[in-house]
Amino acid sequence: MPKITHLTFPELNLPTRSAHHLRGYFGRLFQEHSPLLHNHLEGGGLRYAYPLVQYKVLDGLPVLVGVGEGAELMLDLFLRVQELDIEGRIYPLNHKGLKCEEAEAGYSESLHTYTFRTLWMALNQANYARFIQLPEAGRRPELERLLRGHILAAFKGMGVWLEPEQRILAQVQLRQKETRFKDQRMIAFEGQFTTNAVLPRWIGIGKAVSRGFGTVERVGD
Repeated sequence: MPKITHLTFPELNLPTRSAHHLRGYFGRLFQEHSPLLHNHLEGGGLRYAYPLVQYKVLDGLPVLVGVGEGAELMLDLFLRVQELDIEGRIYPLNHKGLKCEEAEAGYSESLHTYTFRTLWMALNQANYARFIQLPEAGRRPELERLLRGHILAAFKGMGVWLEPEQRILAQVQLRQKETRFKDQRMIAFEGQFTTNAVLPRWIGIGKAVSRGFGTVERVGD
């Protein structure tokens, strides 16, 4: 089971768009500590693996989620964080919440329904062009195919491996939305999905999860 750490700042109430400011702030604050905090390697290149530290704002609550090595790193850094600087405004941190656990993740014989707490960025530049050419009837199966791939990518990042006979299923109930990402208009999705995968609370799946996109929570948790 992967180790998952949640670091929250319950005194603060920030807009969802502040997630990438959180990422930038911690990346600068601890840039000498680990490339896991900002997904940039020492030589200036990008770390293209699944992000092991993810920055989110969920209904105003700033949240950092650490996975595996990222979870251990956040435990080390927890006591050092005394304030946040978001767009030049300083927020003192008198109260922080920390939860670290071995989380269940992987294949399940049962079905589970999840909601996207933040928009799911399903498409990259390559498959966007293909997606918009699909007839309406073909878009849902394509999103379900992409979702299965994103779940498997998250499992790989968490060190979770499936047996060959364990196939991930997914059914989506989604609404298409528009968002801005790196000053570009992008298609993203909100809604729910049902799958036989067990996913830890607040883990991210899809594109740009380090910036808070694709955060999932099991319905009923």
